[in-house]
Amino acid sequence: MEAIYRSLTDVVEAVGPAVAQLIVRPTGFEEYLEACPRGLGSGVIFDERGYILTNHHIVRGSRSVGVVLPDGRSYQGEVLGGDRRCDIALVHIPGGELPVAPLDHSAQPKAGEIAIAIGNALGPEIGPTVSVGVISARARPVREPGGGVINGLLQTDASINPGNSGGPLVTLNGGIVGISTDAIPSRQGVGFAVGAGTARAVFDAVLSSGHVARPWLGIIAIAANPALAANLGLTPKTGALVVQIEDDSSAYFANIQAGDIIVSMDGAPVASSADIQREITHRRVGDKVHLAIWRGGKEMALAVGLKELPLH
Repeated sequence: MEAIYRSLTDVVEAVGPAVAQLIVRPTGFEEYLEACPRGLGSGVIFDERGYILTNHHIVRGSRSVGVVLPDGRSYQGEVLGGDRRCDIALVHIPGGELPVAPLDHSAQPKAGEIAIAIGNALGPEIGPTVSVGVISARARPVREPGGGVINGLLQTDASINPGNSGGPLVTLNGGIVGISTDAIPSRQGVGFAVGAGTARAVFDAVLSSGHVARPWLGIIAIAANPALAANLGLTPKTGALVVQIEDDSSAYFANIQAGDIIVSMDGAPVASSADIQREITHRRVGDKVHLAIWRGGKEMALAVGLKELPLH
C-alpha cells in the first residue's frame, strides 16, 4: 500500500463509500427500536467486479442478501461461500462503477498502529459509523460461542459492535488490514478482526473451488516464554506450549498431548502459536509436517498428516 492519508477523516472519506450495509432477512418494525436491528450487518467492496467481504455469521444459511451502499444504490447480492471457522464470507453484486477499498492482504500491522473500524453499528438510518483505536495485538486465538477457535485475529480497542461486524478495519494508509467480527464473547475494551491475509485466502479458495479446504493441526497453544517456563518449570524456555487438543484433529491422531512444547516445524523455529498458524496456512490438506517436541524433559520428533478443517 502506498497511499498515506494525513488525517482520519481522509481515510474515512476514501474507504467509507465502499462499506455496504447487508440486510440478511426482512426486519420487523418492532426491531427498529433496538440499538441494532437483527438481520443487519456490514461488508466492504474490495474488488471492482463486485466482490464483498463480510462475516460468515452474518450470512450463514442465506443464499442471497440485500446490499445497500452509502450512496443509496441497492442490490440483491449472491452469497458465494465462506469459512465458518475464520468467520469470513464472500458476497457478489454486479460490478461496474463501484466504490472500492483496497485489501492490504500482505500487511503486517504493528501493535500501537492506528486502527479505524467502519461499519453500520446503529442501524439503517445512521449510515456508516466510525470507531478509532490501535492494533493491540496480532495473531490472537479466541474461542467463539460455538466452541471452536478462531485463529490469527487482530486485537484492537476500536469498538466492534453488532451492526458494524463485517466491516473493514483499516490503517492510516487506507488499506483494509482486517474484517471486524463480533462473533466472539464481548470483552470490555477489546475488539477483534480477521486478518486481511486470511480473508484473501478465503476469497481465492471460494472462487477457485466453491469452498475452503483448510489444513488443520487442531491445537490450542500459548507462547512458552521465559517467565512462563520459569513458573511451570518448563524446558526449553521458548516454543509453543500445547494447552488443548481438538477431538478428531491431526494433532489428536498424532498423539500430541497437552503440555507438549513445539519448538520447530519442518526445521523452522517456533516461538508462539502464531508461528504454527503461519506455517500451517502455507500447507495443503494431506501434507505432512515434521515437529520437534519437548515432552518430559526430552526432545522427540513427530510427523503429522494434516487433515481438512471440518466445516462444522
